[in-house]
Amino acid sequence: MRPLLEVNSVIWSPHYKQDIDNRVQRRFTKRLPDYSNYTYNERLTLLNLPSLEVRRLRHLIDLIWCYKILFGLISIDSADLFEVRQATATRGHSEAV
Repeated sequence: MRPLLEVNSVIWSPHYKQDIDNRVQRRFTKRLPDYSNYTYNERLTLLNLPSLEVRRLRHLIDLIWCYKILFGLISIDSADLFEVRQATATRGHSEAV
């Protein structure tokens, strides 16, 4: 379940408080056997899980570093980490002219 929640966190990074307090992980951990009587923070501690908000922030930091490396804002050779391709098509579709 966790990879499914995290895979889109880079794309969907909420800015409204109601969206940041996403209930998915909260509900999932509450349904685990023997964990329903604990608070959300206690469940996270017992399960050794960071909150979804913390993980989204980690992904954001990773994206910022990638941007800085690709655009030469820090002294790391991007060729050592990334292969930039000049695509002529995207996902099987030819480019629009």
